[in-house]
Amino acid sequence: MKLEPKIPDGPIANKWTKHKFNLGLINPANKRKYDIIVVGTGLAGASAAATLAELGYNVKSFCFQDSPRRAHSVAAQGGINAAKNYQDDGDSIYRLFYDTIKGGDFRAREAGVYRLAEVSGNIIDQCVAQGVPFAREYGGLLSNRSFGGAQVSRTFYAKGQTGQQLLIGAYGALSRQIWNGKIKMYPRTEMLELVIVDGKAQGIVVRDLVTGKIESHSAHAVILATGGYGNVFFLSTNNMGGNVTASWQAHKKGALFANPSFVQTHPTCLPMYEKHQSKLTLMSESLRNDARVWVPKNPEDTRHPNEIPEAERDYILEQRYPSFGNLVPRDVASRCIKQVCDEGRGVGKTKLAVYLDFKDAIVRQGRDEIENKYGNIFHMYEKITDQNAYERPMQIYPAVHYTMGGLWVDYNLMTTVPGLFALGECNFSDHGANRLGASGLMQALADGYFVISHTIADYLVNSDKISTDHPAFKQAEQSVKDRINKIFAIKGEKTVDEFHKELGLIMWHNCGMSRNEADLKSAKKQIKKLEAEFWQNLKMVGTNEEFNQTLEKALRVADFLEMTQLMVTDALHRDESCGSHFREEHQTEDNEAKRDDENFTHVAAWQYQGKGKEELLHKEELTFAEVKPTNRSYK
Repeated sequence: MKLEPKIPDGPIANKWTKHKFNLGLINPANKRKYDIIVVGTGLAGASAAATLAELGYNVKSFCFQDSPRRAHSVAAQGGINAAKNYQDDGDSIYRLFYDTIKGGDFRAREAGVYRLAEVSGNIIDQCVAQGVPFAREYGGLLSNRSFGGAQVSRTFYAKGQTGQQLLIGAYGALSRQIWNGKIKMYPRTEMLELVIVDGKAQGIVVRDLVTGKIESHSAHAVILATGGYGNVFFLSTNNMGGNVTASWQAHKKGALFANPSFVQTHPTCLPMYEKHQSKLTLMSESLRNDARVWVPKNPEDTRHPNEIPEAERDYILEQRYPSFGNLVPRDVASRCIKQVCDEGRGVGKTKLAVYLDFKDAIVRQGRDEIENKYGNIFHMYEKITDQNAYERPMQIYPAVHYTMGGLWVDYNLMTTVPGLFALGECNFSDHGANRLGASGLMQALADGYFVISHTIADYLVNSDKISTDHPAFKQAEQSVKDRINKIFAIKGEKTVDEFHKELGLIMWHNCGMSRNEADLKSAKKQIKKLEAEFWQNLKMVGTNEEFNQTLEKALRVADFLEMTQLMVTDALHRDESCGSHFREEHQTEDNEAKRDDENFTHVAAWQYQGKGKEELLHKEELTFAEVKPTNRSYK
């Protein structure tokens, strides 16, 4: 298989404009003849479904939540990037492009990242038109704040509820088309199989999560917008239902999986307090605009943080990275915080935390201004910890947050399976080895509102729809039923959550922020052993023909157990340190990540070869004509 990124020729600033002109078009009156399936209703899925339906296509939209509004995009807090340059502080499309390429540690495609920066301003205009209540300056212009990895203010925000407000906007657009009859909505429905006929994606097999009914849906094309796979670690900032099943099942049908080991840890999350926790909670990166990260210089100092004088505090990010200070990118901040805690210099009950202190900002700006910016986040912090962050510093620690890996897609967002497209966090596309803050929302809405509507038409021009009576659909349905029956046949003693937690610990300790060859090889053996035990000793309850969350989890964890083996394989292959992925064998003299551009300036795309077989590696070589890869320093 040869990877064909389909990147247009010509100057980077003209590629997308030229490409749109060369794509096939469908007459507005003919769009009603085409059916499209969209799986997922987060920002990417909701915006794509609404946009395609607005154009006249017939759309079927699926989500496993009871409402599209419960998609995990709602949890994003801090903001969304766009190159509007309202502050006239030196921002531009090119600077946003440059910062994103650099922030991804030079492991992303230039053409895709430039397109992302190019359409970023359109996203803000679209959302404002939908009524998204972005913060505004006194004169009426939209307000911006800084985020990690940039020295300009380009992040638009709605207090600390940006993801929620953006999703409400997209949900409104989605609901309008449901009302118009152009979108048929299927909530509480989970995709379990991709159906392929003559090499093309023709539909999906789903399970009704309330009744257990297995049924098929066909379409001219299928779009996956199902988010990331951070829940392989069990403890993460993701919603509890987040999973890899849709994209993993597509992978097993021929869609290559790219850079699966690229996982981002977010530096400002609440620390784990006890082993029975089910998830971790994100504190917005925007807090680092006004808060300072520090630990006591004396590791044995257990005084109340407000009693520790300035001279006895170590402001770790400001000391190590004076140019960017507390606004270094997420991977740099996370690694620094973890290193300090690993040295025994952390704070709190577990010593796995550092202070995030707002004292200076409150003195400088006043409590009312800080409350206006971050009030809901402070309220959430107090509800969880019973501590008032206005009066004493927060405690934070890194947590798994976002996955940069995903299904490989070309410039048109199509996977290696014709007719199957992947949008948002579900694909590997624009973030390289690390995602800059406020760029995940940007990519999701760029893909959904402004890219897929053009590129999918080029495919649909020559597509056909197959009836669900086709034998391929019946075979796929039977495959799903066999998988479910196999799980129910297990009569073990260990709950699915116990298996999931054990898998998460294996991954966090061996394939997390810091990795080495020996630990990765050990992880692969441990996961294979755990998978074998899963199929022998899983404790199941209930039946398929009912609302059964144990079955839901079991199907997802079964896929996690397979997928994590590929993550470890990919981490072993990438014998370098880059972005969020610190290989202990490859570091500079001052313990920073050390890339190997000679051997690893490529996308690693893996092809499924069958159960129990090693996957086949394909490489998409990355070229940098605009931005020369340099030592990624924030000092």
